[in-house]
Amino acid sequence: MPHPLAQARLTERRGASSGPRRISVLGSTGSIGVNTLDVVQHSTETAEVVALTGMGNVDLLASQARQFKAEIAVTADPAKYADLKEALSGSGVEVAAGPMALEEAASLPADWVMAGIVGIAGLAPTLAAARTGATIALANKECLVCAGEYFLAECSRSGAQIIPVDSEHNAIFQVFESRHHDAIERIILTASGGPFRTWTLEEMAGVTPQSAADHPNWSMGLKISIDSASMFNKALEMIEAQHLFDLPPEAIEVIVHPQSVVHSMVGYADGSVLAQLGSPDMRTAIGYAFAWPYRAHVPVNRLDFAELARLDFEPPDENRFPALRLAREAMATGGTAGAILNGAKEAALDAFIEGRCGFLDIAAIVESTLQTRSNASDANSMEAIIEADRIARTYAAELINRPGKVASA
Repeated sequence: MPHPLAQARLTERRGASSGPRRISVLGSTGSIGVNTLDVVQHSTETAEVVALTGMGNVDLLASQARQFKAEIAVTADPAKYADLKEALSGSGVEVAAGPMALEEAASLPADWVMAGIVGIAGLAPTLAAARTGATIALANKECLVCAGEYFLAECSRSGAQIIPVDSEHNAIFQVFESRHHDAIERIILTASGGPFRTWTLEEMAGVTPQSAADHPNWSMGLKISIDSASMFNKALEMIEAQHLFDLPPEAIEVIVHPQSVVHSMVGYADGSVLAQLGSPDMRTAIGYAFAWPYRAHVPVNRLDFAELARLDFEPPDENRFPALRLAREAMATGGTAGAILNGAKEAALDAFIEGRCGFLDIAAIVESTLQTRSNASDANSMEAIIEADRIARTYAAELINRPGKVASA
Protein backbone atom coordinates (compact mmCIF):
# COMPACT_ATOMS: atom_id res chain seq x y z
CA MET A 1 0.00 0.00 0.00
CA PRO A 2 1.20 3.58 -0.62
CA HIS A 3 2.61 5.62 2.25
CA PRO A 4 -0.31 7.72 3.62
CA LEU A 5 1.55 10.92 2.70
CA ALA A 6 2.10 9.73 -0.87
CA GLN A 7 -1.51 8.58 -0.93
CA ALA A 8 -2.56 12.12 -0.11
CA ARG A 9 -0.68 13.30 -3.17
CA LEU A 10 -2.41 10.78 -5.41
CA THR A 11 -6.00 10.84 -4.21
CA GLU A 12 -8.56 13.56 -4.70
CA ARG A 13 -10.33 14.74 -1.58
CA ARG A 14 -13.18 12.47 -0.65
CA GLY A 15 -16.64 13.89 -0.99
CA ALA A 16 -15.41 17.04 -2.76
CA SER A 17 -18.56 17.15 -4.90
CA SER A 18 -21.04 15.31 -2.67
CA GLY A 19 -22.20 18.05 -0.34
CA PRO A 20 -20.84 19.47 2.93
CA ARG A 21 -17.76 17.85 4.38
CA ARG A 22 -18.13 16.28 7.79
CA ILE A 23 -15.29 17.41 10.04
CA SER A 24 -14.15 16.78 13.60
CA VAL A 25 -11.66 18.80 15.65
CA LEU A 26 -9.79 16.90 18.35
CA GLY A 27 -8.45 19.46 20.79
CA SER A 28 -10.75 22.26 19.68
CA THR A 29 -10.05 24.47 22.72
CA GLY A 30 -6.27 24.57 22.22
CA SER A 31 -4.44 27.00 19.94
CA ILE A 32 -4.54 24.62 16.96
CA GLY A 33 -8.23 23.90 17.49
CA VAL A 34 -9.21 27.56 17.88
CA ASN A 35 -7.32 28.47 14.70
CA THR A 36 -8.88 25.53 12.88
CA LEU A 37 -12.39 26.67 13.67
CA ASP A 38 -11.44 30.20 12.60
CA VAL A 39 -10.33 28.81 9.23
CA VAL A 40 -13.55 26.79 8.93
CA GLN A 41 -15.61 29.85 9.81
CA HIS A 42 -13.94 31.93 7.07
CA SER A 43 -14.05 29.16 4.46
CA THR A 44 -16.44 29.36 1.54
CA GLU A 45 -16.83 25.59 1.71
CA THR A 46 -19.74 24.22 3.70
CA ALA A 47 -18.75 21.97 6.56
CA GLU A 48 -20.76 19.99 9.09
CA VAL A 49 -19.07 19.64 12.47
CA VAL A 50 -19.32 16.15 13.88
CA ALA A 51 -17.23 16.19 17.06
CA LEU A 52 -15.41 18.80 19.11
CA THR A 53 -13.21 17.71 22.01
CA GLY A 54 -11.35 19.55 24.75
CA MET A 55 -9.97 19.18 28.23
CA GLY A 56 -10.67 21.62 31.06
CA ASN A 57 -12.04 24.69 29.29
CA VAL A 58 -15.66 23.53 29.09
CA ASP A 59 -17.03 27.07 28.65
CA LEU A 60 -15.09 27.50 25.41
CA LEU A 61 -15.90 23.96 24.29
CA ALA A 62 -19.61 24.55 24.87
CA SER A 63 -19.48 27.88 23.06
CA GLN A 64 -17.78 26.26 20.06
CA ALA A 65 -20.26 23.39 20.03
CA ARG A 66 -23.20 25.78 20.00
CA GLN A 67 -21.69 28.05 17.34
CA PHE A 68 -20.80 25.24 14.95
CA LYS A 69 -23.80 23.04 15.83
CA ALA A 70 -21.61 20.06 16.62
CA GLU A 71 -23.21 16.66 16.94
CA ILE A 72 -21.17 15.83 20.04
CA ALA A 73 -18.87 17.65 22.46
CA VAL A 74 -16.47 15.67 24.62
CA THR A 75 -14.29 16.71 27.52
CA ALA A 76 -11.40 14.37 28.25
CA ASP A 77 -11.77 15.15 31.97
CA PRO A 78 -14.60 13.06 33.50
CA ALA A 79 -14.85 15.53 36.39
CA LYS A 80 -15.96 18.21 33.91
CA TYR A 81 -18.92 16.23 32.54
CA ALA A 82 -21.58 17.91 34.66
CA ASP A 83 -20.27 21.38 33.83
CA LEU A 84 -20.26 20.64 30.10
CA LYS A 85 -23.71 19.05 30.29
CA GLU A 86 -25.10 22.14 31.99
CA ALA A 87 -23.38 24.52 29.56
CA LEU A 88 -24.93 22.70 26.59
CA SER A 89 -28.37 22.19 28.12
CA GLY A 90 -31.10 22.66 25.51
CA SER A 91 -28.63 22.87 22.62
CA GLY A 92 -29.25 19.41 21.20
CA VAL A 93 -25.52 18.71 21.31
CA GLU A 94 -24.66 15.29 22.74
CA VAL A 95 -22.24 15.45 25.69
CA ALA A 96 -19.69 12.88 26.85
CA ALA A 97 -16.55 12.73 28.97
CA GLY A 98 -13.46 10.62 29.57
CA PRO A 99 -10.75 8.98 27.44
CA MET A 100 -13.02 6.26 26.03
CA ALA A 101 -15.63 8.82 25.02
CA LEU A 102 -12.85 10.78 23.34
CA GLU A 103 -11.89 7.76 21.23
CA GLU A 104 -15.52 7.01 20.40
CA ALA A 105 -16.08 10.59 19.23
CA ALA A 106 -12.89 10.44 17.13
CA SER A 107 -14.13 7.26 15.45
CA LEU A 108 -17.42 8.81 14.29
CA PRO A 109 -17.64 9.00 10.48
CA ALA A 110 -15.99 12.18 9.23
CA ASP A 111 -14.26 13.21 6.03
CA TRP A 112 -11.60 15.39 7.66
CA VAL A 113 -10.25 15.31 11.21
CA MET A 114 -7.95 17.84 12.85
CA ALA A 115 -5.68 15.94 15.26
CA GLY A 116 -4.79 18.80 17.59
CA ILE A 117 -4.54 17.15 21.01
CA VAL A 118 -1.13 17.87 22.55
CA GLY A 119 1.08 15.04 23.80
CA ILE A 120 0.76 11.28 23.83
CA ALA A 121 -2.80 11.78 25.07
CA GLY A 122 -3.63 12.48 21.43
CA LEU A 123 -2.33 9.14 20.12
CA ALA A 124 -5.32 6.89 20.86
CA PRO A 125 -8.05 9.26 19.58
CA THR A 126 -6.03 10.15 16.47
CA LEU A 127 -5.49 6.46 15.79
CA ALA A 128 -9.25 5.90 16.19
CA ALA A 129 -9.92 8.61 13.61
CA ALA A 130 -7.30 7.21 11.23
CA ARG A 131 -8.89 3.77 11.36
CA THR A 132 -12.07 5.24 9.84
CA GLY A 133 -10.15 6.13 6.67
CA ALA A 134 -10.61 9.89 7.11
CA THR A 135 -8.17 12.54 5.98
CA ILE A 136 -6.10 13.35 9.07
CA ALA A 137 -4.80 16.90 9.44
CA LEU A 138 -1.94 15.92 11.73
CA ALA A 139 -0.85 18.47 14.31
CA ASN A 140 -0.09 15.89 17.01
CA LYS A 141 3.64 15.08 16.80
CA GLU A 142 3.50 12.16 19.21
CA CYS A 143 1.56 9.94 16.81
CA LEU A 144 4.72 9.67 14.73
CA VAL A 145 7.37 10.32 17.39
CA CYS A 146 6.08 7.54 19.66
CA ALA A 147 4.33 5.25 17.20
CA GLY A 148 5.52 6.16 13.72
CA GLU A 149 5.65 2.78 11.99
CA TYR A 150 2.58 1.46 13.78
CA PHE A 151 0.53 4.60 13.14
CA LEU A 152 1.46 4.73 9.45
CA ALA A 153 0.68 1.04 9.02
CA GLU A 154 -2.79 1.61 10.47
CA CYS A 155 -3.32 4.57 8.12
CA SER A 156 -2.26 2.48 5.12
CA ARG A 157 -4.56 -0.33 6.21
CA SER A 158 -7.61 1.95 6.42
CA GLY A 159 -6.74 4.23 3.49
CA ALA A 160 -6.47 7.27 5.74
CA GLN A 161 -4.57 10.20 4.28
CA ILE A 162 -2.19 12.40 6.25
CA ILE A 163 -1.80 16.13 5.66
CA PRO A 164 0.82 17.50 8.10
CA VAL A 165 -0.17 20.68 9.93
CA ASP A 166 3.03 21.56 11.81
CA SER A 167 4.21 24.65 9.92
CA GLU A 168 7.53 22.98 9.10
CA HIS A 169 6.12 19.69 7.83
CA ASN A 170 3.30 21.45 6.03
CA ALA A 171 5.90 23.62 4.30
CA ILE A 172 7.88 20.56 3.24
CA PHE A 173 4.70 18.84 2.04
CA GLN A 174 3.96 21.81 -0.20
CA VAL A 175 7.33 21.60 -2.01
CA PHE A 176 8.08 17.86 -1.65
CA GLU A 177 7.98 16.14 -5.04
CA SER A 178 6.95 12.63 -4.04
CA ARG A 179 7.23 11.38 -7.60
CA HIS A 180 10.93 12.25 -7.54
CA HIS A 181 11.71 10.98 -4.05
CA ASP A 182 15.08 9.59 -5.18
CA ALA A 183 16.15 13.11 -6.21
CA ILE A 184 15.58 14.52 -2.72
CA GLU A 185 18.89 14.91 -0.87
CA ARG A 186 17.72 16.58 2.33
CA ILE A 187 15.01 18.43 4.12
CA ILE A 188 15.82 21.49 6.21
CA LEU A 189 13.61 22.28 9.19
CA THR A 190 13.75 25.89 10.28
CA ALA A 191 13.67 26.91 13.93
CA SER A 192 13.15 30.39 15.32
CA GLY A 193 15.62 29.69 18.12
CA GLY A 194 13.01 30.72 20.67
CA PRO A 195 13.37 33.43 23.31
CA PHE A 196 16.76 32.16 24.56
CA ARG A 197 18.59 31.90 21.24
CA THR A 198 21.36 34.24 22.40
CA TRP A 199 21.35 33.40 26.11
CA THR A 200 24.27 31.71 27.86
CA LEU A 201 23.84 28.46 29.76
CA GLU A 202 24.23 30.41 32.99
CA GLU A 203 21.36 32.71 32.00
CA MET A 204 19.21 29.79 30.85
CA ALA A 205 19.61 28.08 34.23
CA GLY A 206 17.32 30.73 35.74
CA VAL A 207 14.56 30.51 33.13
CA THR A 208 10.99 30.42 34.48
CA PRO A 209 7.94 28.84 32.82
CA GLN A 210 6.56 32.33 32.20
CA SER A 211 9.65 33.54 30.34
CA ALA A 212 9.93 30.26 28.41
CA ALA A 213 6.34 30.62 27.21
CA ASP A 214 7.02 34.04 25.67
CA HIS A 215 7.73 33.02 22.06
CA PRO A 216 9.09 35.87 19.89
CA ASN A 217 7.07 35.00 16.76
CA TRP A 218 4.35 32.41 17.29
CA SER A 219 1.22 32.42 19.45
CA MET A 220 1.00 28.90 20.90
CA GLY A 221 -0.08 27.02 23.98
CA LEU A 222 2.04 26.94 27.14
CA LYS A 223 3.60 23.49 26.69
CA ILE A 224 4.33 23.92 22.99
CA SER A 225 5.91 27.32 23.65
CA ILE A 226 8.20 25.89 26.35
CA ASP A 227 9.08 22.97 24.06
CA SER A 228 10.03 25.52 21.43
CA ALA A 229 12.20 27.44 23.90
CA SER A 230 14.14 24.25 24.76
CA MET A 231 14.09 23.14 21.09
CA PHE A 232 12.47 19.86 22.08
CA ASN A 233 9.69 20.89 19.73
CA LYS A 234 12.25 20.78 16.91
CA ALA A 235 13.65 17.47 18.19
CA LEU A 236 10.20 15.89 17.93
CA GLU A 237 9.79 17.41 14.47
CA MET A 238 13.00 15.74 13.31
CA ILE A 239 11.67 12.32 14.30
CA GLU A 240 8.27 13.16 12.83
CA ALA A 241 9.88 14.20 9.53
CA GLN A 242 11.78 10.92 9.29
CA HIS A 243 8.50 9.00 9.34
CA LEU A 244 6.48 11.42 7.24
CA PHE A 245 8.92 11.78 4.38
CA ASP A 246 10.70 8.41 4.54
CA LEU A 247 14.22 9.82 4.73
CA PRO A 248 17.27 8.67 6.72
CA PRO A 249 18.21 10.70 9.83
CA GLU A 250 21.30 12.16 8.14
CA ALA A 251 19.06 13.77 5.48
CA ILE A 252 17.17 15.80 8.10
CA GLU A 253 18.80 19.13 8.99
CA VAL A 254 17.86 22.00 11.30
CA ILE A 255 18.73 25.64 10.74
CA VAL A 256 17.91 28.56 13.03
CA HIS A 257 15.93 31.26 11.23
CA PRO A 258 14.89 33.97 13.72
CA GLN A 259 12.29 35.66 11.50
CA SER A 260 10.13 32.49 11.10
CA VAL A 261 9.29 33.42 7.52
CA VAL A 262 10.92 30.49 5.70
CA HIS A 263 9.02 27.60 7.26
CA SER A 264 11.20 24.80 5.86
CA MET A 265 13.02 23.71 2.71
CA VAL A 266 13.70 20.69 0.50
CA GLY A 267 17.04 20.20 -1.24
CA TYR A 268 17.24 18.29 -4.52
CA ALA A 269 19.96 16.44 -6.41
CA ASP A 270 20.35 19.23 -8.98
CA GLY A 271 21.25 21.74 -6.26
CA SER A 272 17.83 23.36 -6.15
CA VAL A 273 16.36 24.22 -2.76
CA LEU A 274 12.61 24.80 -2.67
CA ALA A 275 11.17 26.71 0.27
CA GLN A 276 7.73 27.68 1.51
CA LEU A 277 7.45 31.19 2.97
CA GLY A 278 4.66 32.89 4.86
CA SER A 279 3.76 34.95 7.90
CA PRO A 280 4.18 33.10 11.23
CA ASP A 281 0.49 32.23 11.53
CA MET A 282 -0.72 28.65 12.00
CA ARG A 283 -3.84 29.39 9.97
CA THR A 284 -1.75 29.21 6.78
CA ALA A 285 -0.83 25.56 7.36
CA ILE A 286 -4.30 24.73 8.71
CA GLY A 287 -5.95 26.43 5.74
CA TYR A 288 -3.77 24.49 3.32
CA ALA A 289 -4.66 21.22 5.02
CA PHE A 290 -8.36 22.11 5.08
CA ALA A 291 -8.57 23.17 1.42
CA TRP A 292 -6.21 20.53 0.01
CA PRO A 293 -5.85 19.62 -2.84
CA TYR A 294 -6.96 23.18 -3.62
CA ARG A 295 -5.95 26.51 -2.14
CA ALA A 296 -8.42 28.80 -0.44
CA HIS A 297 -8.34 32.33 0.90
CA VAL A 298 -7.02 32.47 4.47
CA PRO A 299 -7.18 35.75 6.43
CA VAL A 300 -3.50 36.01 7.41
CA ASN A 301 -1.02 38.86 6.97
CA ARG A 302 0.71 38.89 3.61
CA LEU A 303 4.50 39.10 3.48
CA ASP A 304 6.00 42.48 2.65
CA PHE A 305 9.51 41.68 1.44
CA ALA A 306 10.58 45.29 1.36
CA GLU A 307 9.62 45.59 5.01
CA LEU A 308 11.36 42.33 5.88
CA ALA A 309 14.56 43.50 4.17
CA ARG A 310 16.57 40.49 5.35
CA LEU A 311 16.32 36.85 6.31
CA ASP A 312 18.91 35.41 8.70
CA PHE A 313 20.11 31.82 9.16
CA GLU A 314 22.54 30.30 11.64
CA PRO A 315 23.45 26.81 12.85
CA PRO A 316 21.84 25.62 16.08
CA ASP A 317 24.05 25.41 19.17
CA GLU A 318 23.63 21.85 20.41
CA ASN A 319 25.65 22.55 23.55
CA ARG A 320 22.95 24.92 24.76
CA PHE A 321 20.13 23.01 23.07
CA PRO A 322 20.99 19.29 23.33
CA ALA A 323 17.47 18.24 22.35
CA LEU A 324 18.53 18.01 18.69
CA ARG A 325 21.36 15.61 19.50
CA LEU A 326 19.00 13.50 21.60
CA ALA A 327 16.57 13.28 18.68
CA ARG A 328 19.32 11.91 16.45
CA GLU A 329 20.21 9.35 19.09
CA ALA A 330 16.57 8.26 19.33
CA MET A 331 16.30 7.98 15.54
CA ALA A 332 19.48 5.90 15.42
CA THR A 333 18.17 3.57 18.12
CA GLY A 334 14.70 3.27 16.60
CA GLY A 335 11.98 1.06 18.05
CA THR A 336 10.46 2.55 21.18
CA ALA A 337 13.24 5.13 21.65
CA GLY A 338 10.95 7.89 20.36
CA ALA A 339 8.28 6.99 22.91
CA ILE A 340 10.91 6.95 25.67
CA LEU A 341 12.29 10.35 24.66
CA ASN A 342 8.81 11.85 24.53
CA GLY A 343 7.63 10.27 27.78
CA ALA A 344 10.65 11.58 29.67
CA LYS A 345 10.26 14.98 28.05
CA GLU A 346 6.58 15.27 28.97
CA ALA A 347 7.32 14.26 32.58
CA ALA A 348 10.17 16.78 32.83
CA LEU A 349 8.11 19.51 31.18
CA ASP A 350 5.29 19.07 33.69
CA ALA A 351 7.83 19.16 36.52
CA PHE A 352 9.34 22.38 35.15
CA ILE A 353 5.93 24.05 34.89
CA GLU A 354 5.19 22.99 38.47
CA GLY A 355 8.54 24.31 39.72
CA ARG A 356 9.98 20.89 40.58
CA CYS A 357 12.95 21.06 38.21
CA GLY A 358 14.89 23.67 36.28
CA PHE A 359 14.77 24.53 32.59
CA LEU A 360 18.14 22.92 31.81
CA ASP A 361 17.13 19.85 33.80
CA ILE A 362 14.60 18.94 31.11
CA ALA A 363 17.29 17.85 28.66
CA ALA A 364 19.36 16.19 31.42
CA ILE A 365 16.37 14.11 32.49
CA VAL A 366 15.60 13.06 28.92
CA GLU A 367 19.23 12.15 28.19
CA SER A 368 19.57 10.04 31.33
CA THR A 369 16.30 8.27 30.61
CA LEU A 370 17.33 7.51 27.03
CA GLN A 371 20.69 6.17 28.16
CA THR A 372 19.28 4.08 30.98
CA ARG A 373 15.92 2.91 29.63
CA SER A 374 16.19 3.07 25.83
CA ASN A 375 16.28 -0.17 23.88
CA ALA A 376 15.63 -1.40 20.37
CA SER A 377 12.33 -3.14 21.06
CA ASP A 378 9.82 -2.86 18.25
CA ALA A 379 7.11 -0.21 18.48
CA ASN A 380 4.64 -2.48 16.70
CA SER A 381 1.71 -2.39 19.09
CA MET A 382 -0.09 0.08 21.30
CA GLU A 383 0.87 -2.05 24.30
CA ALA A 384 4.59 -1.74 23.55
CA ILE A 385 4.33 2.01 22.96
CA ILE A 386 2.32 2.70 26.12
CA GLU A 387 4.67 0.52 28.19
CA ALA A 388 7.72 2.41 26.87
CA ASP A 389 6.02 5.68 27.75
CA ARG A 390 5.21 4.39 31.25
CA ILE A 391 8.78 3.22 31.87
CA ALA A 392 10.18 6.55 30.71
CA ARG A 393 7.85 8.58 32.91
CA THR A 394 8.56 6.40 35.93
CA TYR A 395 12.31 6.74 35.58
CA ALA A 396 12.08 10.48 34.87
CA ALA A 397 9.96 10.92 37.99
CA GLU A 398 12.61 9.14 40.05
CA LEU A 399 15.21 11.61 38.78
CA ILE A 400 12.99 14.60 39.45
CA ASN A 401 12.28 13.43 42.99
CA ARG A 402 15.97 12.84 43.71
CA PRO A 403 17.09 16.29 45.01
CA GLY A 404 20.35 17.54 43.54
CA LYS A 405 20.77 14.49 41.32
CA VAL A 406 19.01 15.50 38.10
CA ALA A 407 21.82 17.17 36.21
CA SER A 408 24.38 14.50 37.09
CA ALA A 409 22.08 11.50 36.74
